[in-house]
Amino acid sequence: MELTGRIIAVIPAQSGISGRTGNSWMSQDYVIEVPGQYPRRCVFRIFGEERIKQFAIQNGEDLTVQFDIDAHEYNGRWFNDVRAYNIVRGQAQPQAAAPFP
Repeated sequence: MELTGRIIAVIPAQSGISGRTGNSWMSQDYVIEVPGQYPRRCVFRIFGEERIKQFAIQNGEDLTVQFDIDAHEYNGRWFNDVRAYNIVRGQAQPQAAAPFP
């Protein structure tokens, strides 16, 4: 899946040590706004210090985010995870998203 829009928030990176593997990890969240009559916003995550540095996303930047959506359960509650795997810069004007039913 993908969204084209403008980055309106860059959330500080989080890091830690995996309790399962003992390896260090880092992730960072961003908010993208898709233009249209009723603009839509989506929080997405980039996982891995190398990818965070590679993509170097800045607030106010126009780009296309390619991502996967998955859900996980924690303490009986379900949470969505929108994880970006690619960032495309230099797109034409962002297109409006289709309205939600």
